[in-house]
Amino acid sequence: MGRVSHAEFISETAVMVHGIRNNQTVLSKRQIDGAFADKLETAINLCVSLNNEQEALKAKLKEKTEELEAAHIELHRIAGEARAIIKLDMPHASWKEFGINDKR
Repeated sequence: MGRVSHAEFISETAVMVHGIRNNQTVLSKRQIDGAFADKLETAINLCVSLNNEQEALKAKLKEKTEELEAAHIELHRIAGEARAIIKLDMPHASWKEFGINDKR
């Protein structure tokens, strides 16, 4: 038996709920009844809700990652500008004070 995606499993389980509801008379002797179908349906709804939340968080994470990358590029630009000025105006011996470890 191959592994199925969350969406496929949820869909298959929803079909199962429908089947249970249509065949409660036969299945109820083994405690597969309306209450069981309700419990299964509640579990399905929880998974769908959590999946929706997860997808929204993934989208927010992607937005934040893009924002961070843009800020990082700007930081590199500004720090590079400062570095160039420091290397021009300050003696080589003092560069370490600014976090510059270049030889020249």
